[in-house]
Amino acid sequence: QVHVVESGGGLAQPGGSLSLSCAASGSFFSRYMGWYRQSPGSQRELVAGIYRRGTTTLAESVKGRFTISQDVANNTVYLQMNRLKPEDTAVYYCNIKRADGMDYWGEGIQVTVSS
Repeated sequence: QVHVVESGGGLAQPGGSLSLSCAASGSFFSRYMGWYRQSPGSQRELVAGIYRRGTTTLAESVKGRFTISQDVANNTVYLQMNRLKPEDTAVYYCNIKRADGMDYWGEGIQVTVSS
């Protein structure tokens, strides 16, 4: 059984920074790791994703502000969030896709941007 655990997040002021980490237990090859977010009344949306070989994808709304990185040996993915805006407030979810097609989600972690 694979467990996905997110950490970090919390409260930041507009213009501030926060970082998120996500680690998956177990020994396996990940194909893709990503961060999604969902705010009340909205659908879950992709924030950033990274493939095993390093190719990244970022939502237009976070380009130039957020950076995704990974430690494939430890099945860990990070999200550095800079120049935060109130509209970044959401529950952030980690998603890990194994090379064999299995798909795992974390429970979510709250990020609040407010003065």
